[in-house]
Amino acid sequence: MKCDLLIKNCSVMTPDFEIVDHRAIAVDGTRIIEIGPNDELTAKYEPAETLSGKGKLCMPGLVDAHTHTCQQLLKGRTMDELPMIWSRILVPFESNLNEDDVRVSAEMSCLEMIKSGTTSFADAGGVHMHQVAEAAVQSGMRAAITRSCIDIGDFLPDAMKQPLETILDNNEWLHREYNGAGDGRIQIWFGIRQVMSCSPELIQAAAEKAREYGTGLHMHLAEHRDEVRYCLERYKKRPVEYLESLGALGPNLLTAHNVVYSERELEMLRQYGVKIVHCPRANFNSHGFPKTPRMIEMGMPIGMGSDGASGSNLSLFDEMRIFRSGLHAYWGLPVFDPLVVPVQELLKMITTGGASALQLANEIGTVEAGKKADLILIDIDQPHITPSRILINTIVESVTPRDVEDVIIDGKLVMKNREVLTLDQERIMHESKTRMDEIARRAGI
Repeated sequence: MKCDLLIKNCSVMTPDFEIVDHRAIAVDGTRIIEIGPNDELTAKYEPAETLSGKGKLCMPGLVDAHTHTCQQLLKGRTMDELPMIWSRILVPFESNLNEDDVRVSAEMSCLEMIKSGTTSFADAGGVHMHQVAEAAVQSGMRAAITRSCIDIGDFLPDAMKQPLETILDNNEWLHREYNGAGDGRIQIWFGIRQVMSCSPELIQAAAEKAREYGTGLHMHLAEHRDEVRYCLERYKKRPVEYLESLGALGPNLLTAHNVVYSERELEMLRQYGVKIVHCPRANFNSHGFPKTPRMIEMGMPIGMGSDGASGSNLSLFDEMRIFRSGLHAYWGLPVFDPLVVPVQELLKMITTGGASALQLANEIGTVEAGKKADLILIDIDQPHITPSRILINTIVESVTPRDVEDVIIDGKLVMKNREVLTLDQERIMHESKTRMDEIARRAGI
């Protein structure tokens, strides 16, 4: 029997987070068609291409459910900064980007994500987002992309603000031009930057447009206490209550950060099926510790995001490890409970939780027949990983981006033996260095 790709003799992470050894994975077109004992599948299939899985673990491609590809050339800029970084640095920086800046920034983001095992991402929106879509198509990645939507805010640059009608027209144009691009890998969503920078009319209209187009809605929510105070002072409601009054809550809503919630708000989010995404390093540095153990207890879908590279990097393995340590210290140690966020729940956040946030739970997030072949192979035959009594635990605590050897997206080999096949790394690195200083001078940061 013929197939396009056969991954031979690898270990496989099952949907139940068990590790099964000596397996082969047959891929045809964009999907996994069979997983089974290596000897059986090797004898059964005649592949157009083979990939050695010896000494490697195959697991689902990671899903970065909240990032900012437009901020890639701010790497290292926002650490040790005072609060309100987004209004003082991030948004002013974005307002000075031209189309070529955005294209290089997005290419650099895709390059870093692929090399750290991320195969899908949700971009919260910036300027010139058609360039992000083009870069994602070129890279081979899967993405849910929107554009920056800001129409109010005295503390934000006027260059980033637009009238409501212009915002919606531009978002609809982006949807017409790029939704379904890259053989269906690209989704175009509608966006709400956050409640402090979007008028009630814009929030309501964006939610209506997302429903009309049958697509997602991406926003920052409950990121810090200033946002809660803002809503209480102006609307006499907490942020989630305010969004409910505008008809914005629903299962297509992806919310990033999710730190400062009341119990009533958590229950409302659960009832509406809103998708929760945490950004551990960004949250711990500036905003606080989310009520994640309570969210898990309530059965809420939770994904994880990098929040862009301005303060750190795009590694979800790093995010996961820091998240575990931070929540254990905050919620676990005071009550002597080491299981406030179990290992399996962390792995869900960077795989199935992210898939759910991108409205792709039935397509990606697990390694099983019938799913899209979005896969990564990790070199586990290394002293810092093997031998391990419980490999799943060691993956969470020890795997780094450099351990990712091969990446497959939509059935196509995108990285092999650490070499990205879809992007020109040397060119992108050179252009990124050149543009970083130029943009910083232009933006005055």
